[in-house]
Amino acid sequence: MVGVTGGEGVPALALQGHVDVVLTGDLAKWEGSDPFAARVTGDVLHGRGACDMKAGLVANLAVARAVHRSGVRLARPLAVHCVVSEEDGGLGAFATLDRGHTAEAAVITEPTGGAVITANAGALTFRLEVSGRAAHGATRYEGVNAIEAFWPVFEAIRRLEAERNRDVPELFRGNAMPYPIEVGVVRAGDWASTVPDLLVAEGRLGVRLDEDPAEARAAFEEAVAGTAHPWLRDHPPAVTWPGGQFASGRLPAGHELLGQVNRAVAEVAGRAPEESAAPYGSDLRLYASGGIPTLHYGPGDVRFAHAPREQVELRELREVTRALALLTVRRCGVL
Repeated sequence: MVGVTGGEGVPALALQGHVDVVLTGDLAKWEGSDPFAARVTGDVLHGRGACDMKAGLVANLAVARAVHRSGVRLARPLAVHCVVSEEDGGLGAFATLDRGHTAEAAVITEPTGGAVITANAGALTFRLEVSGRAAHGATRYEGVNAIEAFWPVFEAIRRLEAERNRDVPELFRGNAMPYPIEVGVVRAGDWASTVPDLLVAEGRLGVRLDEDPAEARAAFEEAVAGTAHPWLRDHPPAVTWPGGQFASGRLPAGHELLGQVNRAVAEVAGRAPEESAAPYGSDLRLYASGGIPTLHYGPGDVRFAHAPREQVELRELREVTRALALLTVRRCGVL
């Protein structure tokens, strides 16, 4: 969904956010009740999507509503982009841009914890299939356990992760691991007394800033193929790349948008925001590759995203909204 208000021509600014959220996980780990019930305690809103990124969407809509209700006439248009499917690769943003919705600059209101994020690492979803040889559990020595065969592959992945996180850019200062590799799903076996003959593992591979995703895939496949294990030499793991495929992206160096956002935040919050980079993929790289200078600034702490404790401070939501409203009026101009 795209909404535009203000003058004629290309929007001077787009505020963008995604409406989709990740799964809830184990419901027993959620405090309160329904994770979609939007529980408020004090000045904190709890629930799935509160941080990632319903609060950012609310900020964007509140800015557009405030401009409209104030009677301010923008000299150049403001656009609000609400997209789907960001969590699984960004098809919503891709479709929005492909339909010709553009802007001179964009702010994505992902949770940044008061910082301004000018660069994203990428993230590629991988799938590993490690074969074994089935046998009765009572004669397990006749089989090959796919779980045991997977373990040296997992160790090779951890070594690759350490290698790829040496000498990281200064933008990631304070982040011990900007390019993590994690296995998030493991499935093996189909009967308790049978040696499992197949293990399927799915995870994410961090892509370094300015790295071609094809090079990242090749490095991962090489590390997996080089695993030292007698069984795997003749039965190499199969690697495929389903799901989200995020390249890295960044705001062009010296672009005026950074200074404009910094000034708006400083005036509203009373402090200059820190500039940094994020270790996760996002829609930023689609906007940037489409010729739209883009950065992140939004309410919430990303450490609460995708977790059963997901939450956002309403104070921060109000602060971000005011800063974005000030940015909008200054960047779009007033008649």
